[in-house]
Amino acid sequence: MALCLANSLIARRNYVPYDQLVRYKWWHLEGYMSSTGSCFDIGSATRQSLVEFERRQKEFAKKHKIPLDDLDFLSDPELLDDFEVNCSKEGVAGNGALMRLAPVPLFFYRDPIDAIKYSGHSGEITHGDDKAIDACRYYGALIVAALRGETKEELLDNKFYSNHEEWFYGKSLHQDIMEIALGSYKKDGYAKGIRGKGYIVSALEAALWAFWSDKDSFKTGALSAVNLGDDTDTTAAIYGQLAGAHYGFRKLPEKWAEQIYAKKFIECLSKWIVYEGKNWSLKRQTAPTIPTVIVQSPCKVGGVSPFEQKTNSSMQSWPTENQMHGSKSFENNQTGQMESISTSEQSSDFRPRRYTVHDRAFALQPNPHKEHRSNSAEKQNPTSSSERKDSKFLIRQHQ
Repeated sequence: MALCLANSLIARRNYVPYDQLVRYKWWHLEGYMSSTGSCFDIGSATRQSLVEFERRQKEFAKKHKIPLDDLDFLSDPELLDDFEVNCSKEGVAGNGALMRLAPVPLFFYRDPIDAIKYSGHSGEITHGDDKAIDACRYYGALIVAALRGETKEELLDNKFYSNHEEWFYGKSLHQDIMEIALGSYKKDGYAKGIRGKGYIVSALEAALWAFWSDKDSFKTGALSAVNLGDDTDTTAAIYGQLAGAHYGFRKLPEKWAEQIYAKKFIECLSKWIVYEGKNWSLKRQTAPTIPTVIVQSPCKVGGVSPFEQKTNSSMQSWPTENQMHGSKSFENNQTGQMESISTSEQSSDFRPRRYTVHDRAFALQPNPHKEHRSNSAEKQNPTSSSERKDSKFLIRQHQ
């Protein structure tokens, strides 16, 4: 799910929660970004939210007369604003909101207020409880602070929240999260009640305990998180986000780093998210050109008019919080190049439509496991040159 979130931020060059949910749905249904080629170990809260998202998509398509095949690629800001993306119910406070968080503060850390606001909302779309939202806000703030060079002592200071209160845009933390921020995790581990449970408050406390007690060793902290038992992988994933931001890639255990599936792809993605995050920060106050692919079906007037695609390159305001959409393609970046070629497709509905189909080039590496199942060499290197076709686009990705 973290890779899905990272891909969304890169492809849309912005925070677009609808697109994040689309990618989570792809993971759930098709194994998108999974190391095994299929979804496994999905939590009940996340599953329920994604089922609700699919239901809302179908209703939305019917209301706006959008073909189901195009529904996952919407970019029109008015339509995105009209779609209710918070698909969870109140009281849902599982740790799934927190375990995937890191791409958001990585992308927005240059603008702490935005980073923390989006960190909270990135959890809210699948986990609606205030404790889940505020756990993501607080942990996002810690990652932001680590990326901005604050010391471990500053990160673990019991006054961290008060020292950074302006980052939280005047909204205090839930009491249960505030107790953790004030140092409730600073105790003798399992013997004193630290538990790596599925409940987000327990998971946050356990991850911070592992970071506090890791003796400045990523390996020690990760093993401590796992050895608490219960929801071991999630506790360690939460620990790794903050510890990784603080210690950096070069201080990860070398043997562990070499074992990572799709290592080169993840390295590429990591550089890409830094690049796009920097561009977002520089451009957010300007009005750049944002090209999109506009699909229109002209009315029947004296016969059938040909289906046409138009490229809209007009100057638009940079998206606000309620108007978030992406751009057509990413080119000439520091990690690779991507080209997309679109082809026309006849529509069966000739009433005028107003929606934007987001370029399928943004479906980065949808399922490398399935595509390269018969080629072990390529399976170990999913970033090697490859081609993928679908009904409208041909994508070529080059190292």
